[in-house]
Amino acid sequence: MTASDTPGLVRSRAFLLALLAAATLAGTQAQGGSTAARCPATPDDGAGPFGRGEPPVRSKIGTGHVLTGVVLSVLDCRPIRNARVQFWQSDRRGRYTNAGSGTVVADRLGRFRFEGPFPASYEGRSPHIHIRVHAAGHLPLFTRYAPRQGARAGRVRLVLRPEDV
Repeated sequence: MTASDTPGLVRSRAFLLALLAAATLAGTQAQGGSTAARCPATPDDGAGPFGRGEPPVRSKIGTGHVLTGVVLSVLDCRPIRNARVQFWQSDRRGRYTNAGSGTVVADRLGRFRFEGPFPASYEGRSPHIHIRVHAAGHLPLFTRYAPRQGARAGRVRLVLRPEDV
């Protein structure tokens, strides 16, 4: 008998593995362990075109590259719902305009999706997208994403520090 012959068995095994993983995590926390070690804060680079106000709320500014990700808290590695994730991309001449920017709001699981053209390279800089994240109870994050050359998709994990730590 193979797993393909018994789809219920496969689901049961997947359920048991998920249950075991949750129990292990709960045991670690009960023993005073922390999940923070697995959830280091995203480095803040502080640079970017952020003095231009708030980008419009929109998840698409073009086509060619899709960036997905999740916003988490460094304290417990839990998703941060309703985080405002802002994106800024330059045009081919290195100019940042509202046309190359957008803001998305993370869903209840901290997930987001943003689509635009593949980021431009200018003045010898590699292609990149500036990212700013605001979330209640957390410090703002200023970072950037640099896709692999020619990549049509990318994924980021943005981990925020709480305000009072």
